Amino acid sequence: MVRRKKPPVTKDFERAQAGFPHLRNYLRQVTAELGEPEWHEKLERSMKKIQYPNIIYPVGDPIFIHIYKKPGEHMMYHVIEPQMDEETKKLNDSVLDKMIEIAHRLPVPDKIEDATPVLKQLFGEVTVISESRQAGLLEKWFAAKIPLTKVQAGIIEYYLLRNRVGYGKLEPLFNDPYLEDIHCVGVGAISTIHKIFDMVHTNITFPDDLDLNKYMLETSERVERPVSDAHSVVDAIMPDGSRVNFIYGREVSLEGSSFTVRKFSEVPVSITQIIDWGTMSAELAAYIWMCLEHGMNMFVCGETASGKTTTLNATATFIKPDDKVYSVENTPEVTMPHDTWQHLVTREAGKETDVTMFDLLLAALRSRPNYIIVGEIRGQEGNVAFQAMQTGHPVCSTFHAGSVHTMIQRLTGEPINVPIAFIDNLNIVLIQQAVYRDGHFVRRVLSITEIERYYDIENKVITRQVFAWDPIEDKHRFRGLYNSYILEKKIAQILGYEDTRDIYDELALRKRVLERMVELKIFNYFDVWEVIKKFHIEGVKGLPFTV
Repeated sequence: MVRRKKPPVTKDFERAQAGFPHLRNYLRQVTAELGEPEWHEKLERSMKKIQYPNIIYPVGDPIFIHIYKKPGEHMMYHVIEPQMDEETKKLNDSVLDKMIEIAHRLPVPDKIEDATPVLKQLFGEVTVISESRQAGLLEKWFAAKIPLTKVQAGIIEYYLLRNRVGYGKLEPLFNDPYLEDIHCVGVGAISTIHKIFDMVHTNITFPDDLDLNKYMLETSERVERPVSDAHSVVDAIMPDGSRVNFIYGREVSLEGSSFTVRKFSEVPVSITQIIDWGTMSAELAAYIWMCLEHGMNMFVCGETASGKTTTLNATATFIKPDDKVYSVENTPEVTMPHDTWQHLVTREAGKETDVTMFDLLLAALRSRPNYIIVGEIRGQEGNVAFQAMQTGHPVCSTFHAGSVHTMIQRLTGEPINVPIAFIDNLNIVLIQQAVYRDGHFVRRVLSITEIERYYDIENKVITRQVFAWDPIEDKHRFRGLYNSYILEKKIAQILGYEDTRDIYDELALRKRVLERMVELKIFNYFDVWEVIKKFHIEGVKGLPFTV
């Protein structure tokens, strides 16, 4: 996938106001009603507790975002971007016409994402910057060029790149690193899920069916998954890696065509961030560390939007650095830091031949990887995953289930059909959920359960819960101390411990390593990976801090 070059970000509030008249004008209007907004270069999760935020932050010049809430109203997400007056609109049309006239002179880029330099060159050839709005003598000197003021040129160039290379009116939303999902449920305003402020309502709208359908047709064609009356429901991957589901036409979407974008995060969330947020404890994370380092099979289970993939990505840093890892997904969401990582993605209808999860899992098995990561198990590929576990290939995956009991029911029923006797090939099950606390939704690991064995006399699976979340105190309790089947009967024996209970000392050490990283604010995914990698190679001596 192509990563577009990120626009520069003006970090100073005074410079931003001086450099961008549209921001200055907006501030004059909004300050009279709400008071002067607070400027923040970066947002912190602690801002979630602000009852009535009034915050502006940059997401890439010349775009700024204003988050605010009035008593009794929705949380608002206002995009501040340049606006065209009537004169600028006419000049914009003239510029586009002239660019079309000379566009044939330049080579056509292979991908639309590579068109930025070409568009800028064309724009420069057909325009000239003037300090005056009056063309005057300039028309005589530059008969072939359109005179623009510096402000007009900036506005026209912004819209040129936004609409031709970017995502049109949704460009600001794709630029914002704090958004998780973008929702359009028909004609009207767009809403989004903000990583800090939860559901927010934007000032971006599709006023009618014509505007909305045109946007969906252009966007879906760009990603080579065009929607139509014949293909009303389409899944696709955007150029930046975000995944989108299109539903086209009022016949199937009564409020008008709709779409949902699940945004892609270029740098995954780290395990230390997850600990710092309270999603899991350092002790729980240390337990997963020991399990994945020693080849245990793990499912991360939960309902939609519970943070399953985020947790899977974060815990992937616990797999041995030298392991050969294969990931198999429908849409590319998993990120692995390992040097030997084979990233496999299915190919769906629309191409000559489909390549399914089942096909890719079989291919992965032939390559003898140390670990197989399955983005999500939904169908017959589940059978292959359990066959892989039986043949000694550790598997990690996400799975839609709210409890271990529900997971076993889904795995053993249609369409997955894993025999119940095979379930004990899975070692640990992590259950995660979005819960409501202090007026906001937060993610919490509810439990970790060990799969001990299949009891054939009663035809059931014996399980043992080793971690449980206490919702009253918002803490994770380790029930498995001196009672963990996986630590004592599996990992301790692999490591050759004479007294298998000594394994808990190693667990305590890793817990302290993770706690120290949180204390020192080592939160970047790849920085955390480097610390874990050094610990694996050199032990405590390799750490950049004391424990």
